[in-house]
Amino acid sequence: MGDIEDALDRADREAFTREPPKTPLAQIRLLVRAEKGSTRAVAARLGVSQRTVERYLAGQRKTPQKRLADALRREVPKVWQPRVRQRRRKQAATTAGITIETRARFGYTAPIGTTDDGRVRRLTVHLPPEYARRLFDAQQQGASDQQMRGIVAEGLQEIYFKDGGRRADNLEVEFTSIDYFDVSF
Repeated sequence: MGDIEDALDRADREAFTREPPKTPLAQIRLLVRAEKGSTRAVAARLGVSQRTVERYLAGQRKTPQKRLADALRREVPKVWQPRVRQRRRKQAATTAGITIETRARFGYTAPIGTTDDGRVRRLTVHLPPEYARRLFDAQQQGASDQQMRGIVAEGLQEIYFKDGGRRADNLEVEFTSIDYFDVSF
């Protein structure tokens, strides 16, 4: 996963109204429910055998090894409260938009006589719903981090650098060398 996809996943987790299950048994039960009862699909998702999943469900095992614990920590939030996450994303994509906070190097292509030296900036910018919708669609379609960076760069270019069309008409912004990236909606 890239920086932007990780940030979107963190923003999804912030939407939770309750904490996800903590015990391995409850976590595996949640995953089995999400996979419509298929222990084979859960095993594939966690990278363990189907029998291991069945042992946890039967109560024969209680403490997962590090690899399984890491897989549970990674996979459980993906299926926890899907309607809450979906509602927040829909709100961001239709009315609220998203807020991006980043520290990255921004490079520019601008007309002769203006500065085009790239430099590190820290920005907190609210992007309108159209950029949120494009970003969510790109994530669902499995877009690369570079493609999602392009969407974010375009949004920052139009909203922050060009100030909605009021200045810097011919400015092109490149979004590179991300030190920090966070999204909230």
